[in-house]
Amino acid sequence: MKPHHRFVLALSGALLISALPAGAASLTEQYEALRAAQPRLALRDAAAKLNVSEAELLAANGIGKTVTRLQEGENVPREIMRRALDLGKVMALTRNENGVLERTGVATRMKPQEVVTGLDADKEKEREARMRNIAGGYLGGEIDLRFTFKNWKYAFAVAQPGKDGVIARSLQFFDQYGNAAHKVYVRSEAGVPVFDKIVADFRNPVQSADLKVASASAKPAPKPDSAVDVKEFQQAWNEINDVHQFNRLLSEFGVTREQGLRLGPADKVRRIDPLAVRQLLEQAAKRQIDIMAFLGNDATIQIFSGKINKVQETGGYFNVLDPEFNLHLRDTNFVSGYVVKRAGVVNVEFYDKDGREVVSFFGVRSREQPVPQAWIDLTATLPTAGASRQASN
Repeated sequence: MKPHHRFVLALSGALLISALPAGAASLTEQYEALRAAQPRLALRDAAAKLNVSEAELLAANGIGKTVTRLQEGENVPREIMRRALDLGKVMALTRNENGVLERTGVATRMKPQEVVTGLDADKEKEREARMRNIAGGYLGGEIDLRFTFKNWKYAFAVAQPGKDGVIARSLQFFDQYGNAAHKVYVRSEAGVPVFDKIVADFRNPVQSADLKVASASAKPAPKPDSAVDVKEFQQAWNEINDVHQFNRLLSEFGVTREQGLRLGPADKVRRIDPLAVRQLLEQAAKRQIDIMAFLGNDATIQIFSGKINKVQETGGYFNVLDPEFNLHLRDTNFVSGYVVKRAGVVNVEFYDKDGREVVSFFGVRSREQPVPQAWIDLTATLPTAGASRQASN
């Protein structure tokens, strides 16, 4: 479609919305007018244009038709996800503002856990918190997820015709602000009766579109760099012997993740061009290097592990478009990237203008190759931030 045609359609949608009588334009009416003008507009993007959350638009447009509101409660999301292990083959979708990770496969189940005793108070507290965020599986394997269920609020079952007329079934979860936490799409006929049973068992007795979504509060300003004992912070970084200790280090010094990278030891952090994500993915595909991609939000982190093949730019995103794995990155919104070394592990992280991590990558480690040399070599080729501009001067 030609650019001026797209503009005319977008303008027509805006005029249709504004032409509705004051007070008469319901959210559904506004959405239908917008869809008429921009039929390919994703629900999330439509919600942004209408100044509502995705959860509110989904509920307003679908409850009583294609959407069933499910129960709420502290333990409900975990129990629904536990039951979702019975769906078999699914597509798991996790997203944030500038990235989407979609993985198709079958989630693994946890083996029965032995009773653990003798832990000190801190480790026992960590273990209890970890167990509260485990839904009986999803650790490793094709569908690899990490949950923070306290940030899950609303749940819906969606059953609507797809482009081919076939009913598409999904479980969709949102946080208290109406932002998508995680989505699970049924990908097998065997999963249909399981989906229907989940809907019946967790159906909310009140099928209301009134969600009472909370307004997002402003995040506190980060601690000024001048208030951080950088020397001590760098020394503590150098003493890390496990990559998982990094979050605790940030907490102890009261710094944000990106701030910690900016202030880290010079031999442990290298700032790279944010568009280096394209080179990273292209080279990983070309050299067939096994990678891990971590992408998430405050409610869910999803992890892909393996080789990638087809990468290309399309639809305003830079993408991995493989049969069982899709990654969509709005990398033009990336403002910083880092190659990071912690406890012998090297990874690459990318951030947006608000200092939020969009996606991070690791090399796939094994007992035979705890430090994958092919991955180390790839990260070394990524352009340092400003290098291309300096070279052209």
